[in-house]
Amino acid sequence: MPGKHVFEYAVVRVVPRVEREEFMNVGVVLYCKKLNFLQAIITVNEAKICCFTNKDEAQQIKANLQAFEQICKGSVEGGPIAKLDEASRFRWLTATRSTVVQASKVHPGLSADPLETLTKLHAQLVL
Repeated sequence: MPGKHVFEYAVVRVVPRVEREEFMNVGVVLYCKKLNFLQAIITVNEAKICCFTNKDEAQQIKANLQAFEQICKGSVEGGPIAKLDEASRFRWLTATRSTVVQASKVHPGLSADPLETLTKLHAQLVL
């Protein structure tokens, strides 16, 4: 199909108790190499997170999610990882890890408008 570009995305998850393997979807990160597009949409439902953890831990989770966004954007606040190119940042953000903020497996797709696709995926998988 003309005008469509390959993209990759992953769902951003919060896993408050890693040992329990319970998680809630809080965002989506999408990368399209052809269009130099890397962006995440994160929605933190504090009431939901507080059902799994206490207020102090919830604040730390919010800080971790903000760091995720800063790395994705490539901003100075994101530290050394944020200085990497888009592909490297996407791979770092979606690498498998056992932490409170995790990403799902990476999924591919085709899109003419990555921002529109990201918004739709966020609505379907998070909201």
